[in-house]
Amino acid sequence: MNQSSSVAELAERLRRDLDRYSPGGKLPSSRALVERFRVSPVTVSRALAQLAAEGLVVTRPGAGAFRARPRATRPTAGDTSWQEVALSADGAADLVPRTVDASGVTVSLAAPPPGVLEFSGGYLHPCLQPERALAAALARAGRRPGAWGRPPLEGLPELREWFARGIGGAVTAAEVLIAAGGQAALATALRALAPPGAAVLVESPTYPGMLALARAAGLRPVPVPVDADGVRPELLADAFRASGARVFVCQPLFQNPTGAVLAAERRAEVLRIAREAGAFVVEDDFVRRLAHADAGPLPRPLAADDPDGVVVYVGSLTKATSPSFRVCALAARGPVLERLRAIQVVDSFFVPRPLQEAALELVGSPAWPRHLRALSEELRTRRDALTAALAAHLPELALPQVPSGGYHLWLRLPDGAGGASRAFGSGGESALVAAALRAGVAVTPGRPYFSAEPPAAQLRLSFAAVAGTGEITEGVRRLRTACDEVL
Repeated sequence: MNQSSSVAELAERLRRDLDRYSPGGKLPSSRALVERFRVSPVTVSRALAQLAAEGLVVTRPGAGAFRARPRATRPTAGDTSWQEVALSADGAADLVPRTVDASGVTVSLAAPPPGVLEFSGGYLHPCLQPERALAAALARAGRRPGAWGRPPLEGLPELREWFARGIGGAVTAAEVLIAAGGQAALATALRALAPPGAAVLVESPTYPGMLALARAAGLRPVPVPVDADGVRPELLADAFRASGARVFVCQPLFQNPTGAVLAAERRAEVLRIAREAGAFVVEDDFVRRLAHADAGPLPRPLAADDPDGVVVYVGSLTKATSPSFRVCALAARGPVLERLRAIQVVDSFFVPRPLQEAALELVGSPAWPRHLRALSEELRTRRDALTAALAAHLPELALPQVPSGGYHLWLRLPDGAGGASRAFGSGGESALVAAALRAGVAVTPGRPYFSAEPPAAQLRLSFAAVAGTGEITEGVRRLRTACDEVL
């Protein structure tokens, strides 16, 4: 059982037991709770902290935990209806209304209920994270002279140099900024490159978090279809001409969600098309370090082959380490670099220096290449386990592409004759997702990955957020149960 589910289960059991104590009554000691429920002291501490945050208990250092006394009066509810008008006022008729919809992002961020297998997660399971190496790196970083001081606004020079070497080509450390994770870097890039109300070209399907960022900034996402070889250049050129967009956001390597890799013959074509349109390409290189053991040599980032400053590059350490290790590179060439830097400084000042120092310690340690090799092998094993289980138990779910990198599969639901057409027509995708949750497995619907109408009902299944191949097999069995329910 992972730590988060242990904490949730203990908090629920303690919540049910609170009626045994009078208001202000003392709960058993932490040691007694550890022995009674056979959990770790950390689990007890976090469960009590959760109940304290809910206002159910009060913790007093050195004294213990006590049942909270009921509040004497409940505050009078105010009238917040005025906010609907304030939040919907655009200020200019020609702007695209801003909407902040995080639903497509929270699917991969929120932990499922206890006992539910997580095929929806967007990060590595704790057993795949380099927790010991991270802890050691953070401990060493904290002891570095000046580690808790103010870092350079652009980031530590040594860390910028490390990222520049990883990008390759003529990219230098001077063209790299350190950002607080890929999501923050993408937000900075969109704000720097497109004014509110503008169109921005996006792959279709694409990462829901980027669509949410664009819409929150008042931008209009315009889809450009992706096939097995990545974005289609002829449609990209058409989209630039039709929309007047000056930004195209793409994931050329192991695209989310399809897993596609931009074909060699399309790479130069994409850059040429963008250059002729006077536009930027935002390259989200989010899983370069999650290549599978059978991936073979990887293509260089587009930024490595771009002397003209067309590409704004985003590359993060987060996916290969931990969701909380939010250290990222934002690279660009030319005048746009200063605009990116200014926006980042205004938004967040700088990435905390201890985190940057820890990143340097981690990537410079012998544990780093060992972790990447082990992760590469484990991801291939999990991918193969999931594809085999799907072929055996859910052959009606089409798998157009088996990726050689990343952490998920992209499946098309049946749209043929009989019951399948009834199940997966309008609303069928949502029905299957709900049925899967009832069966004990969380999956990700395909609809949030499209900025316009999707061509079919689809699912994304992650194989990195579960504990191992045993949970993968059991998760597919539960998904079979869900399919049988809705078919």
